[in-house]
Amino acid sequence: MEITGIILAGGKNLRFGANKALVKIGRKTVIERIVEQLKPIANRFIVVMSGEQFLLPALPPHQVVSDVLPGKGPLVGIYSGLSASQTELNVAVACDMPFLSTALLRHMVEIAPGFDAVIPRTGDGLIEPLHAVYAHTCLPVIKAHLDADHFNIRSFLGEVKVRYVEEEECRRYDPVLLSFFNLNCPEDLELALRMEQDLGFAGDMHGDAVRWE
Repeated sequence: MEITGIILAGGKNLRFGANKALVKIGRKTVIERIVEQLKPIANRFIVVMSGEQFLLPALPPHQVVSDVLPGKGPLVGIYSGLSASQTELNVAVACDMPFLSTALLRHMVEIAPGFDAVIPRTGDGLIEPLHAVYAHTCLPVIKAHLDADHFNIRSFLGEVKVRYVEEEECRRYDPVLLSFFNLNCPEDLELALRMEQDLGFAGDMHGDAVRWE
């Protein structure tokens, strides 16, 4: 099964103060780390940007597309990526998630047939729509919501068939849920650097677990 990895890099980075995709954690930028974890699953990549383009590091063959409605939020980014994709299933992730788990993403792809979307949901009911699998069947529903100026991602989920991956199920593949750690502010970067360096992060992100040494 061919899978496209869609990396959503169209945010304004207002709270962070820099381009999160290009920040280095260890020896690699965040977007390089994301591609590394997606490569065992995805055959091709689409990077969705806002009107402001930036210089990408050397990545596997990829396509760069612009948000069809810049500045209107991540639902537009998902729609833009799906519109450009040639595969039925697509893994869409935000560009500020440095600790993705290949094992969890692979599981989500494996259970995706028969659903329009596969989305993690943690114990507090928080969904992770920017760490999800979307089928092409979502396109007309999303378009209808965008045409109606409904830009909240949750706005269309009630109209498609969603498979939620509950927290316990997520923890089988990512025991400490590092997949959902993202860089919202400079303090988050400091924490990510401590995970990578000071705390001796040794994540087997391709395998079944993440461990701490």
